[in-house]
Amino acid sequence: MIDLSAIILTRNEQVHIRRCLENILPLVREVFVIDCFSTDETVRICSSYDRVHVIHHEWPGTQAAQLNWALDHLQIRTEWILRLDADEYLPPDTKIHLERMLPSMEEDVSALSLDLSRYFLGRPIRHGTPPVRLVRIFRKGKARCEVRAMDEHMVVLKGRVWDLNANFVDDNLNNLSWWTQKHVGYAIREAAQLLDQEYGLSSPKEQCGSLSGQTLKKRAMKRTYARLPLFWRGFAYFCYRYILRFGFLDGKEGFLWHFLQCWWYRTLVDAKVMEIKKACGEDPGKMKTFLKTEYDLVLD
Repeated sequence: MIDLSAIILTRNEQVHIRRCLENILPLVREVFVIDCFSTDETVRICSSYDRVHVIHHEWPGTQAAQLNWALDHLQIRTEWILRLDADEYLPPDTKIHLERMLPSMEEDVSALSLDLSRYFLGRPIRHGTPPVRLVRIFRKGKARCEVRAMDEHMVVLKGRVWDLNANFVDDNLNNLSWWTQKHVGYAIREAAQLLDQEYGLSSPKEQCGSLSGQTLKKRAMKRTYARLPLFWRGFAYFCYRYILRFGFLDGKEGFLWHFLQCWWYRTLVDAKVMEIKKACGEDPGKMKTFLKTEYDLVLD
């Protein structure tokens, strides 16, 4: 074990939580599971392990708010913190890398970024998407999660980020019905973010700390995407990833991944944007009321 604690946010994660815990417990000193009143076996499974602490906390509306609540209230006794979702895990090489490097990390390094590896329907997705690096390990008190409805990232408050030559794996085991239902909720939030970007629905937020250059570049590309015509942009994005970036090399699973994530999901986001504009016109106040009334979504 190294001087590292893990935080996992859960709600009804019995499919994944045992795999996640058994993956990281040999590496970390403690695991804090912040559970939003699961109704399945999640809590029972977590409680069966030593060094796993289950804390119940009502969902505050976003993953970012839940994680920041944990950072503010947990009695974490290690210098380093690992943020992990229940459907994620660390490959053996990454754990070996951390055991070797983390104890001797330079003092001005406040956070570590890891490469994201994705599995879909049991198959690794190796083509079609650009490399993604995310801050998932950071010193206590040196990072917070930015408050966003979607696509939130860790903000490093002080110090620099070390790009670790290692990865973590996102491998969700739920079925396609679960996946599509979850993305319906994502589509509403992403549509709200696009409208916020266009009409200024939320109050400007002062950014304390720094985001990675890759994150800033990705968001600049999203701003360009947002200026493209509704519905056509989702089709174009699918063609770009599936054909021009060789997504077709990942077989049937690759086709489904890129079709569902790029074309189907992006079209659904555009349909939500159109729905809201048809109901509210160009009035930001009406849009905010509509989002609250229809989707219980509040933009601060």
